[in-house]
Amino acid sequence: MTNAHDAGARPGRALLLLPVQAVLVAALGLLVTGPLAHHWPLSAEDDVNRALADGRAPSATSLTDWLSLVADTQTVIGLTLLCVLGLLLVPRAPRWWEAGFLAVSVAAQSAVFLLVTLVVNRDRPDVPHLDGAPPTSSFPSGHVGASAALYGGLAVLAARHLRGVWRNLVVGLLLLVPLAVAFSRLYRGMHHPSDVVVGLLNGACTLLVVGAALLPDARKGGAEPEPAAPGTRRAVVVRHPHACDDGTAARVRTVLRRHGYAEQRWTDTTPEDPSGGLAPHLTGADADPTGPAEPVGPVEPVEPVDLVVVCGGDGTVRACADLVAGTGIPLAIVPCGTGNLLARNLGLPVEPVAALREALSGRAVGLDVGRIRGDGLAPTRFAVMAGAGFDAAMVRDASPRLKERLGWAAYVLSAARHLRDPRMRLSIRLDGGAPLERRARMVVIGNVGSLQGGLPLLPEARPDSGRLEVVLLDPRGVTGWLAAAGYLASRAPGRSRASGTRERTAAHGALEYFGATRVDLRFARPQPRELDGDVLPAGTRLTAEVEPGVLRVCLPAPTRIGAQAVSGKDGKEVAEHGHRDARTAAR
Repeated sequence: MTNAHDAGARPGRALLLLPVQAVLVAALGLLVTGPLAHHWPLSAEDDVNRALADGRAPSATSLTDWLSLVADTQTVIGLTLLCVLGLLLVPRAPRWWEAGFLAVSVAAQSAVFLLVTLVVNRDRPDVPHLDGAPPTSSFPSGHVGASAALYGGLAVLAARHLRGVWRNLVVGLLLLVPLAVAFSRLYRGMHHPSDVVVGLLNGACTLLVVGAALLPDARKGGAEPEPAAPGTRRAVVVRHPHACDDGTAARVRTVLRRHGYAEQRWTDTTPEDPSGGLAPHLTGADADPTGPAEPVGPVEPVEPVDLVVVCGGDGTVRACADLVAGTGIPLAIVPCGTGNLLARNLGLPVEPVAALREALSGRAVGLDVGRIRGDGLAPTRFAVMAGAGFDAAMVRDASPRLKERLGWAAYVLSAARHLRDPRMRLSIRLDGGAPLERRARMVVIGNVGSLQGGLPLLPEARPDSGRLEVVLLDPRGVTGWLAAAGYLASRAPGRSRASGTRERTAAHGALEYFGATRVDLRFARPQPRELDGDVLPAGTRLTAEVEPGVLRVCLPAPTRIGAQAVSGKDGKEVAEHGHRDARTAAR
C-alpha cells in the first residue's frame, strides 16, 4: 500500500529530468550549428530573417517592441514574483504547490537556457537588430523560453481553476503570448527560426517536468484537515484501478474517515463488471471488503451502506448510478477519468480528492437520470449523454493508448477520421407525438449539456429539469462545420429555453434542438451508439425516458449548474447527514 508520503515523493523525482533536458537541448544546438546547418530547412533560415527585416512597418515594430518588453528578464521576474505572492496570499487557502510550480518552472527554464548557451555559441541573424543584443548565444531564445514558462504556467493554473467560456478565453490568450513573442523575436532580427522553436520546446518541456514533479502534491496539501465527524457510518468505494492510483485512493480513504465513514468497503471495477460488484453492498447481501483500504468493522453480516463513492470516469459513474438510482443512498463522485463530464457539469472541482472533500461538506441533491433501451440493449440508465452516429464512432475508434497519454484530446484525433462519414436517415418521436423524419451526422440525448472546456452542446440541458434535451448535428461541408462550431463556441448555458417538444434550429440548420421526457429514435441502418462514453453495439433503435430526481448526488453547497442553484425536486435540499432516512423511505 502506498502511503501519502510516498505518493507525494515519487512524482518529485521528475525534477531529475531537467539535467537530461539541458543535455538534449545543448546537443540539438550543436547539431543546428554544425552538421545540419547547411541542410534544409536550416539553410533557409537567413532568407526568413531577411524577408521579415525587409517588410518591417512602424505599426508592427511598435507592437513587437511591446512584446519584447513583455518577455524581457525584468518583466518575467517581476510578474513571476507577483503571481507567486498572489497564490500564497489567497485568503484561507494559500496555494503553496502551485506557487512553487510557477516559480520553479521559470527558474528551471532559465537555468537550462544559461547552461545551453555555455555550450552552444551561435551568432545572431545578419540583419539590422531592433533590440540590444545581450552577451549570450542566439540559441535558444531566452525571451521565448521565459514567456513559455511563465505564461504557459499561468495557463496551466487557469485551466485547473476556471470553467466554461472564461476558461477557454483565458487559457487561449495566455498560450498566444509565447507564440507572439516568438514572432516578435524573429521580426526584430534577434533570433533564427530554429532558436525560437527550441525556445518554445524548452519552456514547454520545463512545464511538463516541473508539473509532473509538483502539481500532484497540490492534490493532497491544499486545505486544512477537516475534523472527524461524530458517529460511525459505512461507505462503499468503487474504484477504477487504472484511473485511480494508490496515492489518490489513500487520500480518499483519509477524507472519508475524517467525515465519519469509519467502515469502508473497497471494490475494484473489471471489464466484465464496471460497477465493481456494487449491488450486494446496496441490499445488504453477503460481500467481502476488498481494495486498497483495510476493512474496518464487521465483515458479516453486511449492512447496507450509507454512501457510495465512485472513483473513476463517466463510464464507471454511469454503471454505479444505474444501481444506486431509486435507493435513496447518496452517491459521491471522485472524477478520475478521461472526460469527467458529469462532475464538470455539476460544478465539482476537477481534482479528485478536492471534489470528494467539497461534496461531503455539502448536500445530497436529487437529480434526474435517463433510462434507455434499444435493440440488443438491456434497459439501463445514463447520467450524461447517449448518442448515435458521429459521436459514437468517435468514441468507438479513439485509441486507448492515446486516451491514456492525451486524455480527452484523443477523441479530437478520432473525430477527424469521421468528418466525412455519410449522413444517417432517422425518425425522432417526442413524447409519443408524430415521427419527424430527418437526416443527420449524429444525434445526442443529454441529461447535462456541456462538453470539455464548457462547450455547450445542449445549452438548455439541466440534470434537475425533469426532461431530456436532444440535438441533431447535420453540417453541410466546411462552412456547415464552421457555422456549428462558431455557434457552440459563442453560446453560454442557461439562455433561451425551448418549451415542451417545440423544435428549433441554429447555425443555418446545422443544429436542431428538441426537448421531451421521452425520445424514440429509429435509424434506417444500424448506427454506432454510445452511452456516457461507453461504446454500445450498433443498432437501429434507441428509446430514452427521464427519471426525475431518482439519483441523489453529493454536491458542494450551494451548488450551481448554469445560472440557477440546484435544489433537487420540489426545491428540496437533502443534507448528507439525513440520507439514511431517505434511503429507508425509498425502500
